[in-house]
Amino acid sequence: MEPASGDIELSPPERLAVLYAPRRCQALWEGFLLLDRRLADAAREGRDPLMIQLRLAWWRDRFEQPASAWPLGEPLLALLHAWDAERPALRGLVDGWEARIVGEDGGAELGKARVEAVCALARLSGVRSDEAVRRAAAEWLGLESPGERAPILPGKLRPLVVLRGMALREAAGRPGSPLRDFLVILRLGLIGR
Repeated sequence: MEPASGDIELSPPERLAVLYAPRRCQALWEGFLLLDRRLADAAREGRDPLMIQLRLAWWRDRFEQPASAWPLGEPLLALLHAWDAERPALRGLVDGWEARIVGEDGGAELGKARVEAVCALARLSGVRSDEAVRRAAAEWLGLESPGERAPILPGKLRPLVVLRGMALREAAGRPGSPLRDFLVILRLGLIGR
């Protein structure tokens, strides 16, 4: 069994971004972000590729089963329970991390899997997964350069607006202090740009 890792946490900007989701969607965002971090930790470079594959296989096996069959006692699986209808997107994340580490695709499959997971999250939030969602996710993840105009997203996807905005600030090398970052997150979260 893949052991629970108590030291995997969201960063402060991620925690703030999650708070901008409607209350019923916050666990969806938190679960997605924590799963991605857990998989990144499991697939950390320098580990034996066989051990990476064994750790990732545990997660893949979980996402092949309905959520009702998942083992109790794993807090991250409890957070992901609401993803039951979109388990293929979670399995895609596992496959993407494996391809990045033991394959030779340069991370292309992982990037595509992350975007698909964000689209699945949008559907679970009651938002149609359209080109604006895909573009915002790709820009957040650094897979596409930002367009001249930011994609317009519904309020239910405000965490994506915040995450995208913070990633673009970081990529542009804008100096940030915790206070400045907080003010930017506040602006993005409240008005969406």
